[in-house]
Amino acid sequence: MEMRREKELKTLLEELKGINHDLYNKDFLLTWEKKREDLKAVMTVADLLKAIHKEKRPFRIFDYGLAISIFRDQSTRTRFSFASAANLLGLGLSELDEVKSQIAHGETVRETANMISFLTEVIGIRDDMFLGAGHAYMKEVAEAVTDGYQAGILAQRPSIINLQCDLDHPTQSLSDLLKLKDYFGSIENLAGKKIAMSWAYSPSYGKPLSVPQGVINLMSRFGMEVVLAYPEGYDLVPETVSRAKKSAEESGGSFRITHSMADAFENADVVYPKSWAPMSVMQERTKLLRLKDSQGLLQLEKECLANNARYIDWECTEAMMKLTAKGNALYEHCLPADISGVSCERGEVAASVFDRYRYHTYQEAGYKPFVIAAMILLNKLQEPEKRLEEIISD
Repeated sequence: MEMRREKELKTLLEELKGINHDLYNKDFLLTWEKKREDLKAVMTVADLLKAIHKEKRPFRIFDYGLAISIFRDQSTRTRFSFASAANLLGLGLSELDEVKSQIAHGETVRETANMISFLTEVIGIRDDMFLGAGHAYMKEVAEAVTDGYQAGILAQRPSIINLQCDLDHPTQSLSDLLKLKDYFGSIENLAGKKIAMSWAYSPSYGKPLSVPQGVINLMSRFGMEVVLAYPEGYDLVPETVSRAKKSAEESGGSFRITHSMADAFENADVVYPKSWAPMSVMQERTKLLRLKDSQGLLQLEKECLANNARYIDWECTEAMMKLTAKGNALYEHCLPADISGVSCERGEVAASVFDRYRYHTYQEAGYKPFVIAAMILLNKLQEPEKRLEEIISD
């Protein structure tokens, strides 16, 4: 067992040495901004760190410093994954509570970004509530810390990591991809596999678009046959859909849209049934949130839930799963799933389906701390292979 693990570590290290990545001193905001080699490097380092963790070997690249998290929405998996990643690498964690900070008194983004960055190595941001604003906010923070560093105010420029925005959820989609890599044996084996990224019914509203947008854009880059399914009117941001089409063409995969869940599930190797709000609803929600119009938000929620109810049969049931390849497609979900008869009366997935794939979804989520740690490591170390080799050799 020990020899097999040592061989695994050395194999992953050799793989990393052969990847021509360009992540040093580069923020990680959108997967489609990164080369395939960059994405492979993140996944390889994540696998390597996961293997090192199994060996219970200590791993630190920092003697001091902070990892700052800014969560503008609720979170379980991503919040604790960021904290775990920071701890793994030797950083202390501090969460910026905007209500308790001077932001509540009108402090600007430029000021805040510099004030939290004096001993900070990385800033993780989750801002997915405002369509058209989350990614823009991350860029604003990035520009502010760059200005502070270039002016000599900051001794180091913190890296910025997207922990979910209005456009993409890179730490999640890369965790999804790593699960597929493990399940099918290799990244190369994903070429030609069909994945159904499907809307599914939920008794709640306002779910971000970033998960389906992240999935279709990442999986299309690795030769998969990507099918996006949703009821008419539940469109995603057009630019992300166009990019997924282009990526599929470049990778030799395929991409298409259907308004039938059954069509998407037909002979699928992977299914990803996940609710999201229509783009038009999220645009209106952003306006109302900014205006602090509580009555308007309540009315919008009422209308959206009524519209969702028209598609209550968009559920990942046992009958739907029988349509998939050999009736045994892999079920993926970012969690928490709306489980019919468990977390809600009717939801995204039947209880029997979810329970059968529950451990798979836990494994899927279990990659996220290592994906985040890999992003930080590759940003901060100019020659990460050398440091990783030292750890493996100890």
